Amino acid sequence: MSELKYYFSIFLRRLHYFLFVSVIVSAVAGIAAFALPPAYESQTRLLLEGPQIPSELASSTVMVGLLEQIEIIEQRLMTRANMLDVARSQAVFKDIQKMTADEVVGAMRARTIIVKPRGRNPTPIMNISFEARSPQIAAGVLNQYLTLIERQNAEFRTSRAGNTLEFFQQEVERLGQDLDAQSARILEFKTANSGALPESLDYRLDQQATLQEQVRQIDRDITSLRNQRTRLVEIFEATGQLTQEQATPQLSPDEQRLQELQSQLDEALSIYSETNPRVKMLQARVAQLEERIAAAPEPSAETDAETPKRRAGSTTLDLQLSEIDARISILQEQRGETEERLSALSDSLAKTPANSVALEELTRAYNNIEEQYNLAVDRLAKASTGERIESLSRGGRISVIEPPAVPNAPTKPNRMLIAGGGTMFGIVAGIALIVLIELLNRTARRPEDIVKRIGVRPLATLPYMRSRSEIFWKRLIKLTIYLAILVGLPAVVYAVHLYYLPLDLLADRAMNKIGVRW
Repeated sequence: MSELKYYFSIFLRRLHYFLFVSVIVSAVAGIAAFALPPAYESQTRLLLEGPQIPSELASSTVMVGLLEQIEIIEQRLMTRANMLDVARSQAVFKDIQKMTADEVVGAMRARTIIVKPRGRNPTPIMNISFEARSPQIAAGVLNQYLTLIERQNAEFRTSRAGNTLEFFQQEVERLGQDLDAQSARILEFKTANSGALPESLDYRLDQQATLQEQVRQIDRDITSLRNQRTRLVEIFEATGQLTQEQATPQLSPDEQRLQELQSQLDEALSIYSETNPRVKMLQARVAQLEERIAAAPEPSAETDAETPKRRAGSTTLDLQLSEIDARISILQEQRGETEERLSALSDSLAKTPANSVALEELTRAYNNIEEQYNLAVDRLAKASTGERIESLSRGGRISVIEPPAVPNAPTKPNRMLIAGGGTMFGIVAGIALIVLIELLNRTARRPEDIVKRIGVRPLATLPYMRSRSEIFWKRLIKLTIYLAILVGLPAVVYAVHLYYLPLDLLADRAMNKIGVRW
């Protein structure tokens, strides 16, 4: 009980500090509460709808989540340029010409309240409200906000869809050029290596085997002719004449060659088919010799009569030997030509593995580019569909659930709340000031203070005894101070409000600074 009396006595002793602070704060709050102009608030509600066409049939290329889209709408709406344009076009503030751009933007943002959906699976509904000095201005600002939101959202979606379409158009064009360039490289490579490509490997291997067989056959023919020539020479040297078979009338060289080619053709047909290159070559030679024999002039009867029935053995031998030598020379020329073809064919076969690897690399690069090109064409078709959807506003769109309405009555300020809250704040501030003063004051005023300071308990304490005149004058001074605080301070505050700086304007500037409204 004594402690309460002690603290109460301290409060009374410091009462003038308490009154000074609490009266000033309460007076400012009260005057501001009843001087603040009425504020009108208009609201609107927006719904962000999903695509109008099912994504299974056709999807838009603007893949933006609803919450992300709401955030984008808010950030694009609250830009500095938009705030200045709306404030000036709607004349939101009385003295807007005297306000700086920063002040206008801060005041507009403080008066604009955007409530976004919250929670795990929120409904994509967006509430926007604006506070103004008149109901027409509040509704006009919100209508202009809606115009900006719809226009910017449409521009955002169409521009993004258009950028996607343009990107894939460029990608298809680029890949098409790469595909043409790779096709040109493959064509150039095949042209430069036309004789050593892997596609003709089987044909060239078959041709190589045929040429090798031709070389062996020619070698056998040459060996046979050489043996025949040697036997003729040996028989003639031993007997001086030729055999009866050899003495018989000889055929012409073309006829003999025709017989040999006919035998070779018969042998080839017994082994190969008629489409075989060797068979075709022999048939061509047979046809050529038949044409030559048919075109040669036939000997006349007189010439035949004049021809001796038999010639000298040496003459016959020379003729046969020259014929054999001519046949050997022809076969050797054929063998040289065949070997040249076989050598060129072997070179092409040797180059085929390297060409096959290079061609596979070129083809693999072509296939990769073609796959990318086909994928880009497919995506271009989807991007074109998505751009068409956005241009027709069949994608995600914003619907106005509740349009802005002109309010009938002011919604702010809550004058009783401002005045009562200011008074309570003044009381708390006054008490806090007294507590702070006492915490900073280290003067000993009770025996307990002396014991705590020096550790000595006093025998007795004698209070200061004032005279009646001192008590009178002290009470008179306190009463004067209290009256000055209770009457004078509110009067001073009101005078400042009237003649120097209106408190409602000061409060409005302060709220614009901190970004909140009453």
